[in-house]
Amino acid sequence: MTDPEHTIFRNASVLDPEQGVLVPGQSVLVAGDTIAEVGGHEFKFDDARVIDARGMVLMPGLVDCHVHVTAVTADLSAMAEWSPAYVTARAARVMSDMVRRGFTTVRDVAGADYGLAAAVEEGYLEGPRLIFGGKALSQTGGHADWRSRGRTAYDACYCCPALGTVCDGVDEVRRAARDEIRRGAHHIKLMLSGGVASPTDRVDSTQFSLDEIRAAVEEAEAANLYVTGHAYTSAAINRGLRCGVRSIEHGNLMDESSIELFRETGAFYVPTLATYSALAERGREFGLPAHSHRKVFDVLDSGLRALELAHRAGIPIAYGTDLLGGMHEDQLTEFRIRSEVQGPADILRSATTIGARLLRMEGKLGTIRPGAFADLLVVDANPLDDISVLMSPEVHVRFVMAAGRMITENWP
Repeated sequence: MTDPEHTIFRNASVLDPEQGVLVPGQSVLVAGDTIAEVGGHEFKFDDARVIDARGMVLMPGLVDCHVHVTAVTADLSAMAEWSPAYVTARAARVMSDMVRRGFTTVRDVAGADYGLAAAVEEGYLEGPRLIFGGKALSQTGGHADWRSRGRTAYDACYCCPALGTVCDGVDEVRRAARDEIRRGAHHIKLMLSGGVASPTDRVDSTQFSLDEIRAAVEEAEAANLYVTGHAYTSAAINRGLRCGVRSIEHGNLMDESSIELFRETGAFYVPTLATYSALAERGREFGLPAHSHRKVFDVLDSGLRALELAHRAGIPIAYGTDLLGGMHEDQLTEFRIRSEVQGPADILRSATTIGARLLRMEGKLGTIRPGAFADLLVVDANPLDDISVLMSPEVHVRFVMAAGRMITENWP
């Protein structure tokens, strides 16, 4: 059954996340995949589906700016050699679950490609709008080099489901960045430091030379794109920001020295706190190797302090989760963890308007206004009063609409 061309939401309290207020008594007209009109009067179309949202909150769909939809196991080294068809089949379920939680747009920062994005856009797979960067760029022995210490051969097969590609030196970095741009990437991802899931590096290492980082930034900017950087320590963060990296992922171990650089550059910060508690508690269950599980505890307890530093300084903070394998189901726990530092309005802005700015899709995502994408949630309680209502979509979220398509209807 196809969705009607027009849908009208009537009598809704529309959530404006930027202002942190509800606007009561509103009607919203959806035409195709776009919001056509918003106002306090009635719209009439003979063929329209009409939804009476009286007593409900109509809010923009959520934006998760750090996902890996193809990370269907926490053993990323093993997954690099799996069948891409098998990984795609499992990624389809990951994406379907994401959109049913209310995430209507996600930014994949290593793994997803133009094929998955097209499959969602064309309706072959159910899922959120997929903003992808292709494969992350890593130096030899870096955070996206999945080889064990005893392995020398490196298979650069692009269709293999590894999350990254290895490149060393300015020329190789330029070539790798240009290749991702050729394949349609919306951004370039650089591994600026070590990480948890990689087999041979230290979390506190810095990766890529300054010239290599600048080369990737130059190539991205030449294509009107940007670079996002995986980094934990201020040493890694600051090197990236000074070279023009536009957003920093994780940042658990950063200190005050990074704050002024964030201010100077206008860069975005994307904490991913949900993944560390999930990895510590259940990472081994879902395939995280023992050596990686030990590294989780290097960063587990410092994430909230980094979030507090950035929040107090007014740095633009986007919502991100970075979950792997069966832990994708914890995507909404980021709301609970962040509430230890941020208020509901700040968290909602992270998951809507700030995410839209990071993705350079202001006015299209994270807002309910004419011309925006018809990505809408109907919620039976006000998340500005209690952010936890978004953590139980099966109870509180009555409708999920993504790009004008009705995904779930949970009407009493």
